[in-house]
Amino acid sequence: MKDSHFGYVRRESGRNSAETPFGWYNTPTQRTIRIRLTPAPAQAETLAETLQHFTSAFTQAVKIGWEARVSNATTLHYLAYYPVKSAHPTLVSDLINQARVKAAEALRSAFALQKQGRKVSRPVSDACPPRYNQHTYRVDWASQTVRMSTTSGRQTIRFNVPSYHAHYAGYPVATADLINRRSVWWLHVVVTVPAPEVERTDEVVGVDLGIAQPAVTSNNRFLGKPAWKAIEGRLFYLKRQLQRKGSKSAKRHLRKVRGKQARFRRDCDHVLSKQIVQAASPGATIVLENLTDIRTRSKIKKKTRTSRRIHAWSFAQLKSFIAYKAEERGCTVAGVDPRHTSQTCSCCGHVARNNRRSRGRFVCRVCGFELHADLNAARNIAAKYHASGGRSPAGGSLSTDQSYPSDSSE
Repeated sequence: MKDSHFGYVRRESGRNSAETPFGWYNTPTQRTIRIRLTPAPAQAETLAETLQHFTSAFTQAVKIGWEARVSNATTLHYLAYYPVKSAHPTLVSDLINQARVKAAEALRSAFALQKQGRKVSRPVSDACPPRYNQHTYRVDWASQTVRMSTTSGRQTIRFNVPSYHAHYAGYPVATADLINRRSVWWLHVVVTVPAPEVERTDEVVGVDLGIAQPAVTSNNRFLGKPAWKAIEGRLFYLKRQLQRKGSKSAKRHLRKVRGKQARFRRDCDHVLSKQIVQAASPGATIVLENLTDIRTRSKIKKKTRTSRRIHAWSFAQLKSFIAYKAEERGCTVAGVDPRHTSQTCSCCGHVARNNRRSRGRFVCRVCGFELHADLNAARNIAAKYHASGGRSPAGGSLSTDQSYPSDSSE
């Protein structure tokens, strides 16, 4: 998705227009879908040549910008266009421009890291995906063909739409990236999708995210699979054994395991985010804790099993998945301050660290109220949002840096 999931956007329609965190209403949105190209052998060679030349153009533009200390796309255009064009005459002008735009993006990131005191070298890429726009490609959904510019002129290539993206077929397209993965050609197409016409409701669903119990909602739903934790543990110990061995075959195996782990986490986050969004009615508000910078804010001892799990937790990816899935359902996603959500009694409001007897058991020291600890925390998250008057309280935005400790449990 091209737009950021984090921040505040203005609700343009409806009589209660207001700035709502993570909410989109009646505004077209963009989704990136993958379509699989099925080129003929000659066309596949042409695509490979286009990818190679685009990567070379990107590298040349980066070198020019790096030496001139320029990351502005317009300034870089004046410096790099003619040298890059003369070195790559088979690339159409618009692909040259897109290579320059990508180079400017990479340079901005590198220079920003340098300002933070990080040691950064010149950005490089072995296979920079060519970026297409309305001038260089056209998708025909009816015939399932795409006509795109290559180093050998315009080529008409057939494609298949995976079943999980079939419901996006037919929408207007924006840009697209050409990607080769394991000798399979994919086109990552950005489509514009109309927002659902859903009236906002008063339902608020608090969600407590964790590791042992992936997610618990305030409406009494325990989501995710506890087995995910065990799978992560097995992958971690396998990686550690391979790292200790250190042979060439072990390193090859380690790369495969890392890829498998990343795919596993992404699949888990997709499953969990879908379950969380479906736990709320259309038009409801989903409230999460702000766990930004939890790794630096956490007081958990270093080099422990819990610390390792916190560092391996892909909560930012999960929240981005929740955000765009909630958008499709007409839901709003808000963030609240995570302080004391696990220590507060959702019945009487008493706050004490020893209210939490164990990882999964909460017993209030004052009123004796007993509940599953994560469910109690989820109800507190929803209550915090209600107490704020239906807005994220100060310091509760998921994009705001805070210096307080989080009491999110494993």
